[in-house]
Amino acid sequence: MLSGSKKKRPPKRLLGRRELIDLPALALRGVEAKVDTGAYTSAIHCDEVRLVPDPATGQPVLHVRLLDPGHPATDGRPLAFREFDRRDIRSSNGEVQARFVISTTVRLYGRDYPTEFSLADRSDLRYPVLLGRALLRQGRFMVDVARRDLSYKAERRAAAPPPPMPPGPDGPAVP
Repeated sequence: MLSGSKKKRPPKRLLGRRELIDLPALALRGVEAKVDTGAYTSAIHCDEVRLVPDPATGQPVLHVRLLDPGHPATDGRPLAFREFDRRDIRSSNGEVQARFVISTTVRLYGRDYPTEFSLADRSDLRYPVLLGRALLRQGRFMVDVARRDLSYKAERRAAAPPPPMPPGPDGPAVP
């Protein structure tokens, strides 16, 4: 057996059952997301989903209205996607629905992860975003259901200035 032939993988990180995430490409920060190990694909709450031909090219453009009552500045904001897919997605109640799927970036622990989101009406659900297994696997995340907002709290700690040094016996400490 050759030593050192195994590729070293980064360590796994913990996420809580709920996380505050950033979606930088959509200009959204601090969005509440439920971490769901039962869902493969992540989902984001939208309505008014429609295809409109681009007047210049004739190619279809996906238009949606983003819904997030927790963010009044962006709730109802229209978004348009030129790149998208349509897939059958099995919902939590076992029903198969044809949904549009877009690619965007999720920021967790200060790192960006490209991932796919199905566009769904989540109005009956508590969280506007659901993070599925595909993202969890890609980021090597484990879930601690007893905790919340682990990524957000870690980023805040990393961005906080160090605490001041206590004065020494000869006066204030000099860094």
